Amino acid sequence: MSFVLAIVGRPNVGKSTLFNRLVGKKLALVDDQPGVTRDLREGAARLGDLRFTVVDTAGLEEATDDSLPGRMRRLTERAVGMADACLFLVDARVGITPTDEVFADILRRSGTPVILAANKAEGRAAEAGIIEAFGLGLGDPLPLSAEHGEGMAELAVVLSPMIEEAEARAEEAMTDIDVEDGEEGAERTKPLQIAVIGRPNAGKSTLINKILGEDRLLTGPEAGITRDSIAVSIDWDGTPMRIFDTAGMRKKAKVQEKLEKLSVSDGLRAVKFAEIVVVLLDAAIPFEQQDLRIADLAEREGRAVVVAVNKWDLEEHKQEKLRDMREAFERLLPQLRGAPLVTVSAKTGRGLDRLQQAIVRAYDVWNRRVPTATLNRWLAGMVEAHPPPAPSGRRIKLRYMTQAKTRPPGFVVMCSMPEKLPESYSRYLVNGLREDFDMPGTPIRLHMRSQADANPYKDRKKSIPSRLTKHVRKGATKKG
Repeated sequence: MSFVLAIVGRPNVGKSTLFNRLVGKKLALVDDQPGVTRDLREGAARLGDLRFTVVDTAGLEEATDDSLPGRMRRLTERAVGMADACLFLVDARVGITPTDEVFADILRRSGTPVILAANKAEGRAAEAGIIEAFGLGLGDPLPLSAEHGEGMAELAVVLSPMIEEAEARAEEAMTDIDVEDGEEGAERTKPLQIAVIGRPNAGKSTLINKILGEDRLLTGPEAGITRDSIAVSIDWDGTPMRIFDTAGMRKKAKVQEKLEKLSVSDGLRAVKFAEIVVVLLDAAIPFEQQDLRIADLAEREGRAVVVAVNKWDLEEHKQEKLRDMREAFERLLPQLRGAPLVTVSAKTGRGLDRLQQAIVRAYDVWNRRVPTATLNRWLAGMVEAHPPPAPSGRRIKLRYMTQAKTRPPGFVVMCSMPEKLPESYSRYLVNGLREDFDMPGTPIRLHMRSQADANPYKDRKKSIPSRLTKHVRKGATKKG
């Protein structure tokens, strides 16, 4: 059991900056404007010898209705209830505001242990705010600076007994559980890394919430709610997965604000670190230009791709719509030929079982390896069925083929005159690999290489070895 510390406070007091400081990475987006963080973001924190889980939360606001700030507040209050302790952050330079006093009262009544910290405490300008913080009735405020790393040692001193007590409780609880034979020491499977990407308001967060079975991510009718790439872990029908919810990606020309640029950049980084990318489309307007760019991005990054069409419950003519979408998919995204196309409803949960199966299958294909002997027999058959061209009357010879890598599958063909082999013939071989070795949809990398490229002496001038040269010179000297 890991000790969970939730960082809470009103907007723009430095919660995300402190979160990044504790995890040692710039995971959470940070900007000068308030209200950047909207979802709960978890991270593995390290403070000296202490190891614990830290949760970055949305800024507490006084809204209690179903507006976006109201939903953000409920999500933060939920994190407070689940945490072992809360770090209540106030701004020492601004001082204590009425909003701070309201939420100090909420935290007192929550029953969760609270650590009061006054952030931005560097310099004499913060002294008055630190003194004001005593009036909140939450104990002595801990002065710190998340930006400059000041006060981290003092925070470790406060956290240490809390973490030790939580670990003792967890160890005591574990003594009452019997471990069955065969389960102890079992290997834990590394979770699949999955990124869900798409245009704004396609239903990415709603889909992940339905998979989790709880409202873990902030959702609503407004487009562009998600800003950070939030990772959640789940055991989905026996398969451990880590799913990244990303910000909606609009056309580059429409992205003007700095914060949206940061959000899109964070989503692109999630794609690069993912193994499988789920491209989520809106059934009402599938395969718009931006959808095609997003899918092409995933293919260029070499990721296994699954295309999911959301809001399928709202579609009336399902069979006709599905037929048209499959035809458009094959025509508009030939580089992802054969990739799974799954219809789902994030609202009702229909089609999620098929989505899980498509993800697992796409991962298996992405990791597929073909024996070299099998590849060369296949290559001989492909060349016999359709020989390569003969530029300037000289036939290009494909001599040997091997698989150099997986994730995605990459192949190397040794041949003569690789620079003169047309792109159409490479596509012919790639399509043959997809069909004959059951690799639909996954990116395939095919490299043509000349056998002369492997010769390290190809471009060296012929010369007499140095030792032989010495003997020749000595002989010439004796004769003289």
